[in-house]
Amino acid sequence: MERRRWLKVAILICLFAVSSGRELKAKHTDHIPIYNHTLATILVEYASAVYMSDLTELFTWTCSRCDDLTEGFEIIELIVDIQHCLQGFVGVAKDLNAVVIAFRGTQEHSIQNWIEDLFWKQLDLSYPGMPDAMVHHGFYYAYHNTTIRPGVINAVKRARELYGDIKIMLTGHSMGGAMASLCALDLKVNHEAQDVQVLTFGQPRIGNAVFASYYSQLVPNTIRVVNEHDIVAHLPPYYPRFPQKTYHHFPREVWLYNVELGSLVYVVEKVCDSSGEDPDCSRSVTGNSISDHLVYFGIELMGETWRSCRIVMNPNIEKYGRTDLNGNFILSKDPAILKLNSHSNVGSNFV
Repeated sequence: MERRRWLKVAILICLFAVSSGRELKAKHTDHIPIYNHTLATILVEYASAVYMSDLTELFTWTCSRCDDLTEGFEIIELIVDIQHCLQGFVGVAKDLNAVVIAFRGTQEHSIQNWIEDLFWKQLDLSYPGMPDAMVHHGFYYAYHNTTIRPGVINAVKRARELYGDIKIMLTGHSMGGAMASLCALDLKVNHEAQDVQVLTFGQPRIGNAVFASYYSQLVPNTIRVVNEHDIVAHLPPYYPRFPQKTYHHFPREVWLYNVELGSLVYVVEKVCDSSGEDPDCSRSVTGNSISDHLVYFGIELMGETWRSCRIVMNPNIEKYGRTDLNGNFILSKDPAILKLNSHSNVGSNFV
């Protein structure tokens, strides 16, 4: 076992050594999304709420994480894939004048084990309709081949029937951020959604540079927030000398880091370049912190317990649900017709 561990270390050292040369530059759109701090602090609360295991409180939006900046949000559908330990919701936010879609991050019993596994993930799936674009099948599968996708698409369809071609905002943390990005791409390519915006937290890389180029052209309104030394944002590893087989972030990153001035500590929100792999942003530091991965803007992004896939639901809420043969289920309701504000300022600079 010890010999095997040292072999892994030796391989990593070699890979990092050969990756120090010329970098591959992915081609990205000229459209530059503008970072909106207020929008980020709102969406991080949605990314936190989706971790809640009490589905009754989440579905009725009465949970301990369902107030503050997200007060008044109304869920249309809550999708729970028991089989694959996945969860997401779709609803309407009056203050944002938008449909909000949030995906839960990993709920593995041990996040350390999940991170170790993520370090060794390989690109092994060609993305449909994008020549030479490759992604990891695990992230692709989590969105495309589970009950999550049909549940989300159905809820978006219902929202658009009520509100027209309403703005769609997607968010998620960790693997939830990867799923949010794949969902945004799906909505743009396959479902003719026009105004799609993505803002994720601690998102891992999900594809190669070719995929990143396609993505940034199709979903240009994307922001990835990375906190300090967040380990997951550095994974799977980036090796510039292997352009077809290395993972590559798509833009635009906003890197959060602390600056100390005497006894005061200031949080800097640095908007990075359009490469997706700005060497002066999170790549300028070592990604070695799990704690930086679990808290963004002072908001916890994790489940209440480490027990994998634990859920609680009041029997009275079951009338809103439908279940498949594998035990996966969707809680669904018709939303109240909210009077949306067509002049909402929140998120208006995230264009």
